[in-house]
Amino acid sequence: MAGRLYLVPTPIGNLGDLSPRICQTLESADFIAAEDTRVTRKLLSHLELHKPLISYHEHNKRESGEGIVKRIAAGETCVLVSDAGTPAISDPGEDLVRLCAEANIEVCAICGPCAAITALAVSGLPTGRFTFEGFLSTNQKNRREHLLSLRRETRTMIFYEAPHKLLSTLQDLEETFGGERRIALCRELTKLHEEILRTTLSGANAHYAEQPPRGEFVLILEGAKEDEPAPLTQKDAIALVEKLIGEGISKKDAVKQVAADTGFPKNELYSAVMKA
Repeated sequence: MAGRLYLVPTPIGNLGDLSPRICQTLESADFIAAEDTRVTRKLLSHLELHKPLISYHEHNKRESGEGIVKRIAAGETCVLVSDAGTPAISDPGEDLVRLCAEANIEVCAICGPCAAITALAVSGLPTGRFTFEGFLSTNQKNRREHLLSLRRETRTMIFYEAPHKLLSTLQDLEETFGGERRIALCRELTKLHEEILRTTLSGANAHYAEQPPRGEFVLILEGAKEDEPAPLTQKDAIALVEKLIGEGISKKDAVKQVAADTGFPKNELYSAVMKA
């Protein structure tokens, strides 16, 4: 008889968030699949539990995932945990859940800590409809395309970001959505030095230019207003370039001017104009 996969959330900072059900599920597991076994071992030590641990993370998820599924199919119960928060959310656990679903293995999610929902709840921004965008790509082209695709988004947006990338991300957000767009920056949630900064994108850039960011951040960004003018698209930018060319300006200078006025990357805009 097949076993079962449990998705068990772990505290994002405060060990007091461990529920009795989380503790019971960890205690009943045959083995635990952990993002970082060192982190999970500390948690188990706090609970005075001793369980077999195996590593499951972004760089070994294929090989490790197949092994986990085989063990569950053979009758063992596996608990999946990340370092903090709910596994499978912006996390390689989503692949393990898919493998289990394909193998008709039961997956059970335990309720508990989640940084995204915790930050959204205290943001002061609309919570009725929202979209979780996770971490932005470090690839500039992919990041730019991702943000441009959200220019018309009216729902509240949730992003994760590391402290050493925060300033560049805030600059990209301001360039895309404008300096007056409201944002809540939540860091060290549930911890001793929890901080929630409710401001605008321009205000956030000014603040963190003087105060070096520390800790992991959840960014809650206001969506576009329903009556807000539609943002400029790449197609619109190309039309502006062609208009300037028609007025006698060289293609190179036209692209340079439109890129400066709209924020579209010059190289990308030039390539798009050449293909148009």
